[in-house]
Amino acid sequence: MISLKGYHNHAFFVLLAIAAVILIFVADTLSIGYKESLTYFDETGLLNQLTHFSTTIFGQNNIALRLPFIMFYSLSCIIMYTITKDYFRNENDRLISTLLFMVLPGVISASLLVHNTIIVIFCILLYLYYYKTYQTHNYFLLFLFLFIDNSFAIFYLALFFYSLKRKENALLIISLLLFGLSMQIYGFESSGKPRGHFLDTFTIYASIFSPMIFIYYIYVMYRIGIKGTKTIYWYISVVALVFSLLFSFRQKIHIEDFAPYVVITLPIILKYFFHTFRVRLPMFRRRHYYLSYAALFLLGISITIILVNKPLYLLIKKPDEHFAYKYHFAEEIAKKLKDNNINYISANYKLQSRLKFYGIKSGEKYLVTLNKPEYFFMKFPLKVLDKKIIDLYVLKLTH
Repeated sequence: MISLKGYHNHAFFVLLAIAAVILIFVADTLSIGYKESLTYFDETGLLNQLTHFSTTIFGQNNIALRLPFIMFYSLSCIIMYTITKDYFRNENDRLISTLLFMVLPGVISASLLVHNTIIVIFCILLYLYYYKTYQTHNYFLLFLFLFIDNSFAIFYLALFFYSLKRKENALLIISLLLFGLSMQIYGFESSGKPRGHFLDTFTIYASIFSPMIFIYYIYVMYRIGIKGTKTIYWYISVVALVFSLLFSFRQKIHIEDFAPYVVITLPIILKYFFHTFRVRLPMFRRRHYYLSYAALFLLGISITIILVNKPLYLLIKKPDEHFAYKYHFAEEIAKKLKDNNINYISANYKLQSRLKFYGIKSGEKYLVTLNKPEYFFMKFPLKVLDKKIIDLYVLKLTH
């Protein structure tokens, strides 16, 4: 796929290795979340198999739990770098585009969580790599995707519109058939009272890209839609974005069902930016410099907050207001309990499920709670940078 020769290829692999190592360190700081514990213990399917395979080899710990998704992240970056060959005239542009994809907040977050999102990104890029290489559609992959995740319905819908424009009858029929099967298998969530969540969805997209990059993304997609060449990448991204925003007028959507199809078009955005930048004389490029510096500054802040998020507890009053609170403290709680020879406890169902991953089993001798009771047997403070964030209380139920 990628030659190991050449400065840019060496630089890419070095940057990818650095990114993977950083993600592994960050993964070690994230305890298993409640939904992740359900996936690990109670569900069946791809995510369950991946996490169990990893923890069987590397032990039941935070890194092993998240390692499969870091691997899918790495593979996705390699495919992204590969499919942009010959897309940019300048190899520096290609490297910059891939690097920005690697550090997008949404892509980084997807690589650290037990969720299908990064797998979907990998699958889309794999399909596009095949399409670019052989100039034909891989219908076997399209059929396989049907059993991986419900969000591929969006992908089938995008391919339907693309085939309609290109008059590719085989793709049109197959994509429409697969879309119908996906709806039949997974259904469509439309319960609850109609309520607008457009601004919420827009804000989440802005956090996935970083605000200025997302605004520029909308501008570029619009310009291409008006008078540009609408490639398969454009159709995949725009269909996902438009439908997610339309659905959000009525209900709260699962953004992870749409975001993978939006982030893959980053090379289009970068190519458009570099083109508009270079067609101008040097004295007229100042505005582009300022915008790019501001965008990179905001992107840097977003990346830092995601990767080094625990110090945020020092700035907020209520710990549960932290965006990653549900992925913190479970491992620390389990360690405190084990250090005091407490291996069987009773707790609320969410905490109980999370602690089970770290070897704390259900029992009736001790009750563990984060809410302060009138009487308690033990009290353990949980700290971040020597500041107490929450207290853990242990009550003795039996003698």
